[in-house]
Amino acid sequence: MKSADSAPVTFREFEHRAWQSVVKLYEDYFGALTAQCIEPLLDAVNVRAGDAVLDIATGPGYIAAAAARRSATVTGLDFSSAMIAEATALHPGIAFREGDAGNLAFPDASFDVAVIGFGILHFPDPDRALREAFRVLRSGGRFGLSVWTGPDKAAGFGIVMRAVEKHGSTDANLPPGPPFFRFSNVAECGNAIAAAGFSEVNIIENPQTWRFPSAAAFFDGISASTVRTAALLRAQTPQNLARIRAEVEREADRYARADGKIELPMPALVACARKS
Repeated sequence: MKSADSAPVTFREFEHRAWQSVVKLYEDYFGALTAQCIEPLLDAVNVRAGDAVLDIATGPGYIAAAAARRSATVTGLDFSSAMIAEATALHPGIAFREGDAGNLAFPDASFDVAVIGFGILHFPDPDRALREAFRVLRSGGRFGLSVWTGPDKAAGFGIVMRAVEKHGSTDANLPPGPPFFRFSNVAECGNAIAAAGFSEVNIIENPQTWRFPSAAAFFDGISASTVRTAALLRAQTPQNLARIRAEVEREADRYARADGKIELPMPALVACARKS
């Protein structure tokens, strides 16, 4: 067990510390990318006027705001008070509250729709979070989530992972947590949602593109605005990190346009299901 001033002792604490500190960086580097999945996710769960929607792991509130534009009544929830403060500032007409996805402070059957936009990757117990989402939905309620595809398709992650494996260490001494790409497997994703009680599970792949002005900007962005990937890079020796950076920039340059700007394919899975 480590002291409070050293490394975090649990996966939840590790994630919480990170999300308290990367709010603006996340918006700068990931906002335009994850936004490409918002409308497909809301379409998948058929958000419409009058629906009571719970946006779990709302972050800066982008999904919540999009649902509100469809005239839904939206509640956004996140375990990071910094994210809640940012979401409230950006979208003052929406109710945001701090809370735990694994222990939702809402009565049974409170919502028509519950969504998790990329958040399930960061939960210490994603299966419990799925059961909680099921619990707070009314009969006939709709559930949806989005996750990255695996590193074989999500080029940004694949480039960094291969560079670390080639030039550095994959041991970042992090608290044990769920596999980052667990839900990137379509079968595993569907099975986990069904195991929480949902039926009519459907999963599609949503094409997305991550754009950067240069390969160097990509490395800077993924180093600064991610959680587990950033921690992995921080754990490298200076010599290995320099080699990793050079490798990442070489590989990212393969996705350069004629003007030098980088366009990385970063598809996501969008899953939806129903509470019978």
